[in-house]
Parts: sequence; C-alpha cells; structure tokens
Amino acid sequence: MATANAIPKPTPATLFKLLVPSLLGILVFFVPLPINGKTTILLDHMVTAVRGLLGGAVPYYAMAVIIAGALYPVITGRWRANRTESVFTVFKWLGVLFGVLALTGAGPAALHTPDMLPFLFDKLVISVGLIVPIGAIFLALLINYGLLEGVGVVCQPLMRPLWRTPGRSAIDAVASFVGSYSIGLLITNRVYQAGQYSAREAAIIATGFSTVSATFMIVVAKTLDLMAMWNLYFWLTLLITFVVTAITVRLPPLSRINDDTPKAEAPVARGHRLNRAWQESLSAAERAPSLGRSVAINLKEGMRMTMSILPSILSVGLLGLLLAKYTPVFEWIGLVFYPLIALFGIDEASQLAQATASGLAEMFLPALLMADAGLPARFAAGVVSVSSILFFSASIPCILSTTIPLSIGRIVVIWLIRTLLSLALAIPAGYFAAWLVG
Repeated sequence: MATANAIPKPTPATLFKLLVPSLLGILVFFVPLPINGKTTILLDHMVTAVRGLLGGAVPYYAMAVIIAGALYPVITGRWRANRTESVFTVFKWLGVLFGVLALTGAGPAALHTPDMLPFLFDKLVISVGLIVPIGAIFLALLINYGLLEGVGVVCQPLMRPLWRTPGRSAIDAVASFVGSYSIGLLITNRVYQAGQYSAREAAIIATGFSTVSATFMIVVAKTLDLMAMWNLYFWLTLLITFVVTAITVRLPPLSRINDDTPKAEAPVARGHRLNRAWQESLSAAERAPSLGRSVAINLKEGMRMTMSILPSILSVGLLGLLLAKYTPVFEWIGLVFYPLIALFGIDEASQLAQATASGLAEMFLPALLMADAGLPARFAAGVVSVSSILFFSASIPCILSTTIPLSIGRIVVIWLIRTLLSLALAIPAGYFAAWLVG
C-alpha cells in the first residue's frame, strides 16, 4: 500500500467504482424526492412501487417467507445448535401459525381486531418482508465500494476517547447502522476471536453499535408517520444512539467487563488522515466484486435475514401486543420509565412508558403502540426503539450466539440503562421535531 505522502493516482475504473455506487447509495437512502405527490427517500418509493405491482400477492409472498424461515433451522439442523436456537425455532413455527390465522381469518376474534393481527401483518410483516431484501440490494452500493472504509478511517480519532473502542470498530458501527446488526455482530465476533478486541470492547460494540439498520428504521418511520422528516429522524437517532453508548460504556456492567489489551492499531500519521481514508476507500473499491455479484450476495443475505426475522417478529410481536393489551406486564415495567417521561410533560406519558417497556420484547412494538400519538411522543418512540438496541425477538439471541461474554442478566441491565438515557434525549428531540414542523 502506498504511504500517506505518496498517493498513487487512481485509474478511471477504480474512481468510477468508488464514486458512482457510493453516490447512488447515498441518493437511494438519504435524498427525499417528490414522486406522485409523495416526498420520501427513493428506497421508500421503490418499495411502494413493488407492493403496488405485486398487489394481492403480497400477503402470500410474506407467508412464503415466514414458512421458509421456520423450515430453515430444521433443514439445516441449526435448531439443535443451542438452547436459544431451539427456543426461537419454536417461536418461528408459532409465526407460521399466526401467519395462517392472519391470511384465513380463522382463530379467536380477539386476534383479528384492527389493532392486532391485521395491523401487525400489514404494517410490520409485509413492510419488513419487502424493505429488507430490496434495501439489501442497494446497501451493496453503500458498504461494498469503499465508502464504509473511508468513513472508518475518518472516525478513528473519535472511537477511543468517546466510546473506548479501537478505531477499527468504526467499521462495525457503520456496518450495523447501514447494514444490519447481524452483520455488525458477525464482524465483531470474528475480530474478537482474532484477539483484536478485548472482551469489554466486543461487549461495547455488540450492545452499543449493533442496532437495527437504516432499512428497518424506514419501517419504524413509516409506521409512526415520520417519513416526511426522514433525514431529521435518521440523523438524530444515530446521534442519540452513539451519545447513549458513550455514556453507557462508563457505567457498570460494561465498565466492569475484562479489558485485556488486544493488538495495537497501526497509527495514522498526523495530518494525513483524509489521505489515508482516501487510500483505504480506493483500495476497497479495487477489491470490490462486480456490481452484479455484489448485489447477488447482498440480496441473498437480505433474504436470509428476512426469513430469520419475519416469523419471529410476527410471533413475538403478537404475543407482545397481547401482553400490552390484556395484561399489566408492560405497565409494571413502564413504571420505571414513567417518572422521567412525565417530567417532560408528554401528554401520552403513561402510553409511552408502556410502549417503551414493550421494546424489550420486540423493537417494533413501541412504534406499533404509539402510531396514533402526538408527534413528540411518536418521534421519541421511534428514536428509543432503535437506540435501546437490545430486544428478545432478534438482537439478544444474536448476541448470545457469539462468544462475547454477555449474559442475559447483563444484557437486560444494559437495555434498561440505554432506554432511560435514550428517553432523556429522545423526548426533547421529539419536541424539537414538532417545533420544526410548526
């Protein structure tokens, strides 16, 4: 690799591979465009178009994905890997049952009220089933052609002082936010096993950066009717998530996890960071596969993730909605959050406290439960559902399946701390959003 002082001139082909896919990725995910009287990001327009083209076949597509997701661990034998996989295989087959009930209208009438299975299947299952694979195609433009590596190098000076993790963890953080928590956790676990992260650093990254991706955030924003302010919601959520992580790493239990020193990072010469970032971006662009192969790989990963999460979020989501509607479980847990929320004068303080508590079961539940609330409460729910990071329907089992030393007890305590801190920042952000729109 060239030194920081002698930067080889990139070939036109390499420059094209770096700039064109990266700029297209930014356009698809972050630039709102008016089409047919609706102003939203291009990815949202694409999903709407695909849903329109599929028409009445959409529910059957979602059902097929749910069945495939339940069959996958049985066919591959993964259900026997550990207790967590076994339990979640049961939840996936419950998802198949609930999917059949949703399509046929069979079963108890209580499941078919507008705020239960019909709402969950239409607003969550179908939306995720379309957005994740379509988004995965275009995520290839953001993560495979050098933009990610350049951002990682630029962020290196921030990582150690703010989040107590090495500079290389910037790639994990960005990969999770623009890719998926499963990809981020996969990267983190591999680097940890290679001895380049300490146990504490791996735990910080797993619980502080490995949140749901931008494509999942679109589903949350659509459910909460926040797409008109997508960029404000996205960037404030990203900022709040990382601020909460900066605080959480300094508190138990994360601060007490073993921090054996891993391999040191290669330093970047003073004054040459942007040059180094440019080199890394160009090098990644040169190594990048063809666009067709990259899209195929990402689509395969996106479909695998959709198969994994769709049956789980349907079963856990419905059970969570039933608990929220017919039991006081989330009301009891929500008592922890109510005083803080009430302090800010939110009109729906009790509702937001209960919805926030439900996020431990499934990150979409706060959005589902707050869909009809006022803008400050909706915005806060949207931020907290992402910045809390940890939930039992997907991210917690993913963490438990790694070699990172995090128990369920530690994870729940970290979730509680993150959620309280997130609320303290998200509610003012919600008031700010309401003020901006007048």
